[in-house]
Formats: sequence, C-alpha cells, structure tokens
Amino acid sequence: MKASTIRFHEVGSPSVLRYESLDVPAPCDGEILVRIEAIGLNRAEAAFRSGQYLEAPVMPARIGYEASGIVEALGSGVTELRVGDEVCILPTFSMNQYGVYAERAIVPAKAVFSRPAHLSALESASIWMQYLTAYGGLIEVGGLGAGDAVLISAASSSVGIGAIQIANMVGAVAIAVTRTQAKKAELQSLGARHVVTLDSSDLIAEVKRITGGRGVRLAFDPVGGPWVGKLAQTVAFNGQIVLYGNLSGHAFQTIFPFAVSASKAVSMRAYLVFETIADPLRFSRARTFIEGGLREGALRPKIARVFAFSDMVDAHTYLERNEHVGKIVVSGTA
Repeated sequence: MKASTIRFHEVGSPSVLRYESLDVPAPCDGEILVRIEAIGLNRAEAAFRSGQYLEAPVMPARIGYEASGIVEALGSGVTELRVGDEVCILPTFSMNQYGVYAERAIVPAKAVFSRPAHLSALESASIWMQYLTAYGGLIEVGGLGAGDAVLISAASSSVGIGAIQIANMVGAVAIAVTRTQAKKAELQSLGARHVVTLDSSDLIAEVKRITGGRGVRLAFDPVGGPWVGKLAQTVAFNGQIVLYGNLSGHAFQTIFPFAVSASKAVSMRAYLVFETIADPLRFSRARTFIEGGLREGALRPKIARVFAFSDMVDAHTYLERNEHVGKIVVSGTA
C-alpha cells in the first residue's frame, strides 16, 4: 500500500514541502498505523521546515506532530487500542522519527489517545499541543492561581487562546497582548479580561493601569529576543517570565534583563511542552485537567481556518503571515 506523504529535502520556505507517494510499512512493535483525517499545524513544524527548530531535520525529512484519525493496524505489543478506534495523535515524538503530514502515518501507540466523543476530527486535531503547552507553562511551571494577573503574548495563537481559557479556569486575570486592534474584539469574545494592542497602547503603562501598579505575576511568552526586556518591566515583584517559543527569531540568543529584574526579584524560565509530556505525573495531571476542561466546555478549541491536504504549502504560508486567530487545521484525505 502507498500513501501520499509530505516530506522536504532541504530547509526553506513552505515551497520546499513535497508530496511523495511512499510505501506504507506495517507497524512495528509498539506502533500503530493511522488513517489521517485532520492535521493540526504548529509553529514548531514551520521552524523544523525552515531549519530554525531545536533539532535539525534529517533529509529527506517527514514533518507533523499533531493529528486525528482512525486506527488501521496494530503492531505487536499494542493492547490498549483496536482497529477502527478514533484517536488523537499527540506531539510525543521526534519528527526525525515520525511525521503525520500524510494520508496514513505510522506513530507510536503511546502518542495516541481516544478522541473526545463530543469533538469532531478537525477539533480533535487542534487540542493537545495548545493545551499541553499552555497548561504546563501556566500551571506546572508558573503556578498560576486565582487572582493572579498573567500577561499572554501573541495571544491570538492557538496556545495564546488556550492560555486565556486556562487562566479563566483557575480564576486568574488574563491580559492578552496582540500587535494590532484588528484582533481585539475577537480576543475579548474568547475570554480575555483585558486586551493590550501594541499599535495603540504603551504596554508597560497599560499593564500598570490594569494591575493597579503592581504588574503581572506571570508573563507567558513565545516571542523572546529583545522583547523580554520590555516584558520584565511589566512583571510584579517576585514574578516570573516563562519563555516557550522563538517567534522573534532571536529567542535562542535572548539575554536575561538583569538590571530591571534584579530590582524586583523577577525570574525567567525556558519551557517546552516536552517537559510536561516526559514527566508521567505532570502529564497525568495535564491530561486530567484538559479532558475535564473539554468536557465542561471551559476549554473550546478555536479553529481559524481549514485547508485541504493538497494545499499544505498555502497552509504554511498562511501560518507564517500571523493573520489568524486560533488553530490552523488541514483536512486529511481520508
């Protein structure tokens, strides 16, 4: 059996993504074969494709962390799943080993959960990366709780929206930050208590006004680079910056803003979702929290736009334009 699979043979723009008809092997021990119904796009994949990710791609490189689909075959030793199960694929593996941009994909069985019964295939492909990232950064690392003010940079991203919803779940005050006023109303409708637009407001002054001069207990940021110097000025005494991304392109060279931070005992902490996934106890707490939030409706995935599988290059181009609010999802060919 062959399946259309997306790979790339060199790093670069979305145009390096190629559709290739490849043999689909039988799943090995601990693996399953999934017919892909929907794929959730993530910034990590764009960074991997462009050579700016934490691990360099091994060519020809597969790609894709997150998807939903139907189990078609089981490798030896897999007892928790059955052929025909509707599942979500979580980002628990290296893309140098597995990738879900395909009609059919082999993935580790441990990377798969049953699909929430009340969610569609498209919605199910959009939940785990965003909510695991936001939960781990805000709750496990940041210790966010009732009454705490949290600044959420790049708030219109899927993780940003997830962070707003999680902040609301624990009774925190979500301050969403976005570049322009174009997304303000939608972020408010998605639950942000306050929205600061950088094209019309002074970030530091506005955060001080919102917090009564105290500043935020936590700044949750995927941008990094020089931007963290400004973030540090919004953080309260003994507060924290949690840096989880590289949207600036300079996060890997981010300099700790010592002068302003020392006067307020501000700390800065790097965080990746794999930290939560790799710790069984933290991962169990995250899963319980997220599945409870989904059941209760407190967590509601926001899909910005759906692309066809044949339009993956356009989907990546759209992702990098930063115009969307929510998660970009690609409909599989199943």
